[in-house]
Amino acid sequence: MPKIAIIGASGYSGAELVSILLAHPQAEVVGLFGSAKRDADKPAAFSDSWPRFRGRLDLPVRPTSIPEIAALKPDAVFLATPHEASLELAPELLHHGLNVLDLSGGFRLKDAALYPKFYGFEHTHAATLAAAVYGLPELHRTAIRTAQMIAVPGCYPTSAILPLAPLARAGAIAPRTRPIVDSISGVSGAGRSPSQAMLFSEVSVRAYNVLKHRHNPEIDAYAGTSVVFTPHIGPYDRGIVSTIHAELAPGWNHARVSDALAAAYKHEPFVRLCPPGIWPAVNDVKHTNFCDIAWATDDATSHLVISSAIDNLTKGAAGQAVQCMNIRLGLPETMGLLPGGEK
Repeated sequence: MPKIAIIGASGYSGAELVSILLAHPQAEVVGLFGSAKRDADKPAAFSDSWPRFRGRLDLPVRPTSIPEIAALKPDAVFLATPHEASLELAPELLHHGLNVLDLSGGFRLKDAALYPKFYGFEHTHAATLAAAVYGLPELHRTAIRTAQMIAVPGCYPTSAILPLAPLARAGAIAPRTRPIVDSISGVSGAGRSPSQAMLFSEVSVRAYNVLKHRHNPEIDAYAGTSVVFTPHIGPYDRGIVSTIHAELAPGWNHARVSDALAAAYKHEPFVRLCPPGIWPAVNDVKHTNFCDIAWATDDATSHLVISSAIDNLTKGAAGQAVQCMNIRLGLPETMGLLPGGEK
């Protein structure tokens, strides 16, 4: 039974990891860790922060200690931590020979020069950055199988890359054009720290970080095309819908787009291509690891509209991380991730 440790267990992504792993038939959570400032003598139980786990997982959330984590000999360590924390923790964990799955953005961008602009810090671990594999199984499954350091993709990028990447690879996007990606996310994407803008009576639909969001270069790097990305917050708890507008290259039409997407995803267990007339909705993917995709074209003007929906905490974070863990540990990729307890 593979043993799992989670650092950053008390946040939304950490709790989602726990929820998935408790139902996983081949995973045992052996350690939960949080801020190094926690009281080591009086660690609070995980279920104190998340009462729904009371009686199911009452492990203490201990201050993060690399030697203590290494002593557990976990088969995988998940980092559900801030970017700067992952930056320092990952190299130390790798030094102890541990497999690391990082849910932060600390190792997603291969170009270290982008970090000061988009993340606000200098990237100081070039070797680890170079070794990190971008954990989007639909694109990098082979590399994930042997990776010791896996950078789990961001939620917005997952919702944009999966619709765009097969088309960009096939040459469907008109040269010298940039697809426009408009995405709206539930408030859980902002994290668990309280803020006035996220209060029940304050939250509304609005754009934010326009033309400067840190996920834009991540989409550019892995979608195969540069994009104009605009994120929005929505007054619901979880889920992302992304609507993408793109100009098609000469010779491309609805039938060819459909064939390209079908060929790319016919064997992918977590990408569902919607039937004609059905458009993705957050309620259809909530609490699942699926990405639903639908599209339409105006063949007269070569304009494509393609839409996707994911759960930002599942396929956009914890579920995708467990999908990567399954691949890395040689388990069935869908194990613990299909609805209804299917294996």
